[in-house]
Amino acid sequence: MAEMTIRAATPADIDLIHKELVDVIATSPHYNDRFKAHESARLNKVFLRNLMAIDPWHIMIMCADGVPGGAMVSGPETGSLFRYWSWVFPSHRQTKLGMFGMRAFDAHWDNGRFHKAYTFVRPDNEVARMLLRRYGYAEICLLEQHIFGQDYLLIGKTYTKVSDDYDSGVNIGRLGLLKKRLAGLVGA
Repeated sequence: MAEMTIRAATPADIDLIHKELVDVIATSPHYNDRFKAHESARLNKVFLRNLMAIDPWHIMIMCADGVPGGAMVSGPETGSLFRYWSWVFPSHRQTKLGMFGMRAFDAHWDNGRFHKAYTFVRPDNEVARMLLRRYGYAEICLLEQHIFGQDYLLIGKTYTKVSDDYDSGVNIGRLGLLKKRLAGLVGA
């Protein structure tokens, strides 16, 4: 059995993650063409780099024997953690990386910073719904015609927020990136 590990993305991972993300969006049977075009354009390499600038763990890479086999992309949203995408690469689909990743995601992020983790799932995506339920996520409500005319389920899991601060979100801009880099240089 392969040794499964999880790690934060590095700048060297962006090309691979973006390629695999665009592929999973394009090949998913659950979304309409308008959503696929929007999501592929929105989750570009700049967006991924901005997530990494906030916290490299917003792009978690699931590995089997040290080889990337899946990823989870998340970001802060007004005190909660939005899971944009979680997927196993085609090369690793017959492994347990998805289950491993679910446990690792919650173990890392239920760290006092967020009220909850949540995501949107298409109602016909039974595999994602089952996996999320297995790891304690609840289907909160059905959002009818929510994104480009398609229905989505809002699914979430309560975390324990203890810190008073809030992350500002994804679009930190050039000034935010510069401040983050400077803080890293001075050890702040």
